[in-house]
Amino acid sequence: MERRIPVSVYADDPITRAGLATELRQRAELELVDSLPLGGSAQVVVFALDALTVPALDAIRSVRSRDGAQAVLVVSALSDDELLTVVESGACAVLWRWEATATSLTQAVLRAASGNAALPSDLLTRLLKQVGRLQQHVLRPQGLTLSGLSDRERRVLRLAADGFGTTEIAGELAYSKRTVASVLHDVTVRYQLRNRTHAVAFAIREGLI
Repeated sequence: MERRIPVSVYADDPITRAGLATELRQRAELELVDSLPLGGSAQVVVFALDALTVPALDAIRSVRSRDGAQAVLVVSALSDDELLTVVESGACAVLWRWEATATSLTQAVLRAASGNAALPSDLLTRLLKQVGRLQQHVLRPQGLTLSGLSDRERRVLRLAADGFGTTEIAGELAYSKRTVASVLHDVTVRYQLRNRTHAVAFAIREGLI
């Protein structure tokens, strides 16, 4: 028998919580565990919210950063700003409340447990437009990309990852050694890393280079 996915429910009101718990409890693929996202036993936490409040967002960030669980969000509405906030919080799936049937919710939980994201098509369209505006009006004027690195920073980090020293990187890119050192220092400080080696490892792990 395949392992069941432990899932818990966080809702604004007890009626919604009870209804979702009843639906999820009947699914053979899932195991309903504690009803609060605080115990660390759930692999996926379903958040059913009437409003995207600061405490709710803090709870989503908490289950992601502290417990390592995935978050599925069920909401009635999201503004463009709230959509970006949801993405930033670490939620990997969003369902509209009127589309959250037992089947669709279970599918979202299973996808989340596998580390896959899921958004309604209209939200995906809005998110892509938001990302495009961010790239055009905020990042590009500062010489940055969506990775948070400039083209120069990526070039330096790629060569550092290939084992080039500061002098070799400077010669390869026609930069001064001081410029190369400054680039590596800026990346290290921005991402709160320990040293050059840590910066290279971080950039590789996060897919930035």
